[in-house]
Amino acid sequence: MNFLAHLHLAHLANSSLSGNLLADFVRGNPTEAYSAEVVEGIFMHRRIDVLTDNLPEVTEAKTWFRPQTRRVAPITLDVMWDHFLSRHWSQLSPEMPLPAFVRYARAQIAIILPDSPPRFVTLNHHLWSERWLERYREMDFIQSVLNGMASRRPRLDALRNSWHDLDQHYEALERLFWQFYPRMMALAQNKQL
Repeated sequence: MNFLAHLHLAHLANSSLSGNLLADFVRGNPTEAYSAEVVEGIFMHRRIDVLTDNLPEVTEAKTWFRPQTRRVAPITLDVMWDHFLSRHWSQLSPEMPLPAFVRYARAQIAIILPDSPPRFVTLNHHLWSERWLERYREMDFIQSVLNGMASRRPRLDALRNSWHDLDQHYEALERLFWQFYPRMMALAQNKQL
Protein backbone atom coordinates (compact mmCIF):
# COMPACT_ATOMS: atom_id res chain seq x y z
CA MET A 1 0.00 0.00 0.00
CA ASN A 2 1.13 3.51 -0.69
CA PHE A 3 0.05 6.90 0.69
CA LEU A 4 -3.61 6.94 -0.36
CA ALA A 5 -4.41 3.40 0.73
CA HIS A 6 -2.71 3.84 4.11
CA LEU A 7 -4.67 7.04 4.72
CA HIS A 8 -7.93 5.47 3.58
CA LEU A 9 -7.53 2.37 5.74
CA ALA A 10 -6.50 4.51 8.72
CA HIS A 11 -9.65 6.59 8.26
CA LEU A 12 -11.83 3.47 8.09
CA ALA A 13 -10.21 2.15 11.28
CA ASN A 14 -10.45 5.49 13.12
CA SER A 15 -6.67 5.39 13.41
CA SER A 16 -4.23 8.28 13.23
CA LEU A 17 -3.85 9.42 9.64
CA SER A 18 -0.71 11.26 10.72
CA GLY A 19 0.91 8.14 12.16
CA ASN A 20 -0.06 6.03 9.18
CA LEU A 21 1.53 8.50 6.75
CA LEU A 22 4.56 9.20 8.93
CA ALA A 23 5.47 5.52 9.41
CA ASP A 24 7.87 5.22 6.46
CA PHE A 25 9.92 8.06 7.94
CA VAL A 26 10.30 6.50 11.39
CA ARG A 27 12.82 3.78 12.23
CA GLY A 28 12.76 1.57 15.29
CA ASN A 29 10.49 2.08 18.27
CA PRO A 30 8.57 5.38 17.98
CA THR A 31 7.04 5.37 21.47
CA GLU A 32 9.40 7.94 22.99
CA ALA A 33 9.16 10.43 20.13
CA TYR A 34 5.44 10.60 19.32
CA SER A 35 2.03 10.67 21.00
CA ALA A 36 0.28 7.37 21.69
CA GLU A 37 -2.23 8.05 18.90
CA VAL A 38 0.50 8.66 16.31
CA VAL A 39 2.46 5.62 17.54
CA GLU A 40 -0.64 3.45 17.10
CA GLY A 41 -0.93 4.73 13.52
CA ILE A 42 2.74 3.94 12.83
CA PHE A 43 2.24 0.39 14.08
CA MET A 44 -0.95 0.00 12.02
CA HIS A 45 0.96 1.07 8.90
CA ARG A 46 3.64 -1.54 9.63
CA ARG A 47 1.05 -4.29 10.15
CA ILE A 48 -0.66 -3.38 6.87
CA ASP A 49 2.66 -3.54 5.01
CA VAL A 50 3.42 -7.03 6.36
CA LEU A 51 -0.12 -8.23 5.65
CA THR A 52 -0.34 -6.92 2.09
CA ASP A 53 3.15 -8.10 1.13
CA ASN A 54 2.01 -11.63 2.02
CA LEU A 55 -1.45 -11.61 0.44
CA PRO A 56 -1.83 -14.37 -2.17
CA GLU A 57 -2.98 -11.80 -4.73
CA VAL A 58 0.12 -9.65 -4.19
CA THR A 59 2.37 -12.73 -4.24
CA GLU A 60 0.84 -13.70 -7.57
CA ALA A 61 1.21 -10.19 -9.01
CA LYS A 62 4.93 -10.15 -8.16
CA THR A 63 5.47 -13.17 -10.41
CA TRP A 64 4.22 -11.19 -13.42
CA PHE A 65 7.24 -8.89 -13.32
CA ARG A 66 10.19 -9.56 -15.59
CA PRO A 67 13.46 -10.74 -13.98
CA GLN A 68 15.04 -7.28 -14.31
CA THR A 69 12.16 -5.59 -12.43
CA ARG A 70 11.03 -8.33 -10.02
CA ARG A 71 13.19 -6.93 -7.22
CA VAL A 72 11.22 -3.65 -7.23
CA ALA A 73 7.83 -5.28 -7.79
CA PRO A 74 6.63 -4.68 -4.19
CA ILE A 75 7.27 -0.93 -4.50
CA THR A 76 5.73 -0.73 -7.95
CA LEU A 77 2.66 -2.62 -6.81
CA ASP A 78 2.19 -0.36 -3.79
CA VAL A 79 1.95 2.61 -6.14
CA MET A 80 -0.34 0.72 -8.49
CA TRP A 81 -2.80 -0.17 -5.73
CA ASP A 82 -3.10 3.58 -5.04
CA HIS A 83 -3.85 4.07 -8.74
CA PHE A 84 -6.79 1.71 -8.58
CA LEU A 85 -8.01 3.18 -5.29
CA SER A 86 -7.90 6.71 -6.69
CA ARG A 87 -9.53 5.62 -9.93
CA HIS A 88 -12.36 3.74 -8.19
CA TRP A 89 -12.67 5.98 -5.12
CA SER A 90 -16.32 6.89 -5.77
CA GLN A 91 -17.27 3.18 -5.72
CA LEU A 92 -15.17 2.29 -2.69
CA SER A 93 -15.81 5.37 -0.55
CA PRO A 94 -18.98 7.06 -1.87
CA GLU A 95 -19.68 8.81 1.44
CA MET A 96 -16.77 11.24 0.92
CA PRO A 97 -15.53 12.39 -2.50
CA LEU A 98 -11.78 12.08 -2.97
CA PRO A 99 -11.09 15.85 -2.99
CA ALA A 100 -12.93 16.17 0.35
CA PHE A 101 -10.96 13.22 1.77
CA VAL A 102 -7.70 14.81 0.63
CA ARG A 103 -8.59 18.08 2.41
CA TYR A 104 -9.53 16.14 5.54
CA ALA A 105 -6.30 14.10 5.50
CA ARG A 106 -4.17 17.18 4.90
CA ALA A 107 -5.74 18.96 7.87
CA GLN A 108 -5.12 15.95 10.13
CA ILE A 109 -1.47 15.65 9.11
CA ALA A 110 -0.76 19.39 9.31
CA ILE A 111 -1.07 19.11 13.09
CA ILE A 112 2.14 17.07 13.43
CA LEU A 113 4.24 18.76 10.72
CA PRO A 114 6.02 21.23 13.04
CA ASP A 115 7.58 18.32 14.96
CA SER A 116 8.16 16.01 12.00
CA PRO A 117 11.37 14.92 10.23
CA PRO A 118 12.40 17.30 7.42
CA ARG A 119 11.97 14.62 4.72
CA PHE A 120 8.38 14.09 5.86
CA VAL A 121 7.70 17.83 5.74
CA THR A 122 9.11 17.95 2.19
CA LEU A 123 6.98 14.98 1.15
CA ASN A 124 3.88 16.71 2.49
CA HIS A 125 4.66 19.88 0.58
CA HIS A 126 4.72 17.95 -2.71
CA LEU A 127 1.92 15.53 -1.81
CA TRP A 128 -0.62 18.27 -1.26
CA SER A 129 0.53 21.08 -3.55
CA GLU A 130 0.91 18.74 -6.54
CA ARG A 131 -2.29 16.81 -5.73
CA TRP A 132 -0.61 13.39 -5.82
CA LEU A 133 -3.48 11.46 -4.26
CA GLU A 134 -5.95 12.63 -6.90
CA ARG A 135 -3.45 12.33 -9.75
CA TYR A 136 -2.71 8.69 -8.90
CA ARG A 137 -5.71 7.87 -11.09
CA GLU A 138 -3.64 8.89 -14.16
CA MET A 139 -1.27 6.20 -15.43
CA ASP A 140 1.06 8.89 -16.81
CA PHE A 141 1.42 10.17 -13.26
CA ILE A 142 2.14 6.64 -11.99
CA GLN A 143 4.98 6.42 -14.50
CA SER A 144 6.24 9.81 -13.33
CA VAL A 145 6.13 8.67 -9.67
CA LEU A 146 8.15 5.54 -10.48
CA ASN A 147 10.69 7.56 -12.48
CA GLY A 148 11.00 10.08 -9.65
CA MET A 149 11.66 7.37 -7.08
CA ALA A 150 14.27 5.82 -9.38
CA SER A 151 15.98 9.21 -9.83
CA ARG A 152 16.17 9.83 -6.08
CA ARG A 153 17.40 6.33 -5.23
CA PRO A 154 19.80 4.90 -7.82
CA ARG A 155 19.61 1.40 -6.36
CA LEU A 156 15.92 1.43 -7.35
CA ASP A 157 16.61 2.33 -10.98
CA ALA A 158 14.63 -0.73 -12.11
CA LEU A 159 11.46 1.17 -11.11
CA ARG A 160 11.77 3.07 -14.42
CA ASN A 161 11.25 -0.13 -16.37
CA SER A 162 8.61 -1.61 -14.07
CA TRP A 163 6.09 0.64 -15.83
CA HIS A 164 6.03 -1.90 -18.68
CA ASP A 165 5.03 -4.71 -16.31
CA LEU A 166 2.10 -2.66 -15.04
CA ASP A 167 1.03 -1.79 -18.57
CA GLN A 168 1.24 -5.41 -19.74
CA HIS A 169 -0.79 -6.76 -16.79
CA TYR A 170 -3.08 -3.80 -16.13
CA GLU A 171 -6.42 -5.63 -16.32
CA ALA A 172 -5.20 -8.61 -14.30
CA LEU A 173 -3.79 -6.27 -11.62
CA GLU A 174 -7.10 -4.46 -11.46
CA ARG A 175 -8.92 -7.77 -10.90
CA LEU A 176 -6.53 -8.65 -8.07
CA PHE A 177 -7.09 -5.23 -6.49
CA TRP A 178 -10.85 -5.84 -6.44
CA GLN A 179 -10.25 -9.23 -4.84
CA PHE A 180 -8.18 -8.04 -1.88
CA TYR A 181 -8.82 -4.34 -1.24
CA PRO A 182 -12.47 -4.69 -0.14
CA ARG A 183 -11.23 -7.32 2.35
CA MET A 184 -8.65 -4.83 3.65
CA MET A 185 -11.41 -2.24 4.03
CA ALA A 186 -13.52 -4.68 6.05
CA LEU A 187 -10.56 -5.51 8.30
CA ALA A 188 -9.99 -1.80 8.89
CA GLN A 189 -13.64 -1.12 9.69
CA ASN A 190 -13.64 -4.05 12.12
CA LYS A 191 -10.43 -2.77 13.79
CA GLN A 192 -8.57 -5.93 12.73
CA LEU A 193 -5.54 -4.27 11.11
